[in-house]
Amino acid sequence: MFFVSRRVSARTLHLAALCFGPIALSITGCGNNYPPVVSAINPVGPSSQPTVYATALSDPGNGQSGLITVVDVFGETIIAQAAVAAAPSYLAVDPSGQTYVLHSNSSLIDSFTAAPGLMTSTVRQSSLSAGANPNQVNPSSGANAVFMTEPSLNRVAVFTGGAPPTIRQELPVAANPVYTVGLSTSPRVYTLSQGSTPGVSLGTVTAIENGASNPISATLPVGISPIYGVITADSRRAFVVNTKGNGGTTGTVSVLNVQNNLLDTTLNVGLNPVWADIAPAINELAVLNAGDGTNPGSLSVINIALCSQVAIVGNAECNATNPTDSVNFGKTLASVPVGVAPVQVAVLTDLSKAYVANTDGTVTVVDMNTMGAVKTIRVGGKLNWIGAVAGTPTGKVLVTAADTQTLTIIRTDSDIVTATIPLQGKGISIRIAQ
Repeated sequence: MFFVSRRVSARTLHLAALCFGPIALSITGCGNNYPPVVSAINPVGPSSQPTVYATALSDPGNGQSGLITVVDVFGETIIAQAAVAAAPSYLAVDPSGQTYVLHSNSSLIDSFTAAPGLMTSTVRQSSLSAGANPNQVNPSSGANAVFMTEPSLNRVAVFTGGAPPTIRQELPVAANPVYTVGLSTSPRVYTLSQGSTPGVSLGTVTAIENGASNPISATLPVGISPIYGVITADSRRAFVVNTKGNGGTTGTVSVLNVQNNLLDTTLNVGLNPVWADIAPAINELAVLNAGDGTNPGSLSVINIALCSQVAIVGNAECNATNPTDSVNFGKTLASVPVGVAPVQVAVLTDLSKAYVANTDGTVTVVDMNTMGAVKTIRVGGKLNWIGAVAGTPTGKVLVTAADTQTLTIIRTDSDIVTATIPLQGKGISIRIAQ
């Protein structure tokens, strides 16, 4: 960027231009007219934001093709779109951008890399055996394997990732599998099953070794109606959210010791827990309780520190390679009221805030330091998915709704809506590759 000194008159500028042009020799009086002093001004302000892509899945309905929309999160612009098969129902994206789309009552799998160059022609389609009808994909195990649950067949399909993925084997698990949780660094992953009578049967998790081969190593009991799971970055503990708990008035979280491949303990949370996220640096688990659908739900903030992180030097019980739970492990630090019928929570990676998507069309902002709700943001629609990314000077929160055709973007420094992006279909979900 350049500026011109205000002391230079318009006439002087005009003469200067002529004196340095191709007709300068024909103009008199140029010798005493000097060109203006031009100074470069270096750009100032905050450093540029990193490039982060979000992938949104939407469904126009009426048997039309689903739509993938790739968004530059900090630029708040659409950078690519592509069609997928009709009736899309589930979206999964691994950290590299490798993406998988499942479809309602179908064995079809769409696969591609979510990037600026995405086009419909680059989407690959494959399928499982008839009747498999996968309902969830866990691509987080990276190069080792991609796991897809097949509730109709009571199996988990194991793939080598890619576009298209290549099936390696199918493993039998307990009845009605719904979710697989694990990371590429995890020694094993766990498939959650709701049992022969969901909502009544005690659920189980099937431990599958995560490596070149994938043998089943254990089957562990959890609570009633397990629905979701998360795992710590160091893969020492996994947390299984049980909607009906142990048949009481509240839900539970089953804690798995991943290293020992055993059930560690069971934590009581609120009514109808449905989702969870981990704040790793502060050793806290945020569990979202949907409540009764009429009154506000709640966010349970739970201490999940292990003894090696808080131990006095010389404590013989604290094994650095396989630590036990700390004294206050599992303690509920706060129960924060949120909106009606909340569905998902996302904790910022800088651990400052958590954002809760509620089906009443609002997003509740929770301060993770004070452990209290600090703002309610009106978005509109029946919210069904939320994703968040930290940034400087601001992070972004992205939200979709099941009954609107927009992706809503919220700044995290001001907690205001800054953009709505058209999706050309009802929102299914949003994933952010980081």
